[in-house]
Amino acid sequence: MSFAWPWMLLGLLAVPALVAAYRRQQRMRQRRRVELEALGLVPLAGHGSAPGGPGRSRLQHLAPALVLAALTVLIVSLARPTATVAEPRREGTVMLAFDVSTSMAATDMAPTRLDAAKAAARTFVARQPSSIRIGVVAFGDSAVVSQQPTDDRLQVRAAIDRLTPQGGTAVGRGIVSSLSAIAGKPVEIGAEPGAGDDADIGYYSSAAIVLLSDGENTTDPDPQEVADLASAAGVKVYAIGVGSTRGTVLEVDGFQVSTALDEASLKRIAATTGGAYYAAADAASLAKVYGSIDLAWTARTREREVTSWFAAAAAVLLLLGAAVSVLRSGRVV
Repeated sequence: MSFAWPWMLLGLLAVPALVAAYRRQQRMRQRRRVELEALGLVPLAGHGSAPGGPGRSRLQHLAPALVLAALTVLIVSLARPTATVAEPRREGTVMLAFDVSTSMAATDMAPTRLDAAKAAARTFVARQPSSIRIGVVAFGDSAVVSQQPTDDRLQVRAAIDRLTPQGGTAVGRGIVSSLSAIAGKPVEIGAEPGAGDDADIGYYSSAAIVLLSDGENTTDPDPQEVADLASAAGVKVYAIGVGSTRGTVLEVDGFQVSTALDEASLKRIAATTGGAYYAAADAASLAKVYGSIDLAWTARTREREVTSWFAAAAAVLLLLGAAVSVLRSGRVV
């Protein structure tokens, strides 16, 4: 423990002086009592009915001791003590990986798949504590980190707002880019099967990827292989299936394109990493998904001023002293 104003501790020098003054007063009162007993003006010492009898003498010094203890603690509080306190808090990094392929413009979720995902993501961002760093990845034919992990919620919201649907779907690249942002370094994985088996990017158990996609992967790398890499790095992927399994028809450049939610692929990715899959049938259910993401709780130690703790303890001791005094003599002082 340390003190911001250690010179205030000089006030503790008054405590021994007060103890000495109290003992001197008690001796003077005892001598005076003996004198009055000799004159027959007070009952003889040792009678239970006497004010100073054995039945009440045990409480005689308790009230002053409590008051003196309260004064001591109060003086310590004036020195503004600080202590190292362990504070548990949720901590980690969450990457919001958005599928921005053309199929995310489908209207089987109102107003569109992408707009519903963006609305729910904004709700998620607003609910997270400041200790959670959030980043944004957009993936279509390729993937780009739209926002590096940050605790600046305005930047995250701006990155979400900029997302627009275009191109194909490279789910694997979206996960790879998310891992790169989490690791703080490029993560490379080839198109050939097994190309990422020996990749070692570190271990990040307090990080998670929220993958918002309809699951219709159209290009390499294989999302399942990338999920194996995320699992080895301790990063859980929470796959959010955006759209309906019934599917819908979308018009792209004058052509009719059929699109449907591929739940099987997203479930495999989530299961591989130890995350979870959620079918978001509409924007309301999608918003609820974010509350289930489980990040690590850590205990961070930091210096904290505990003046209020000492002041509260002094108040309790003072009240106890007053209560004992009332019980013993019928008055506070």
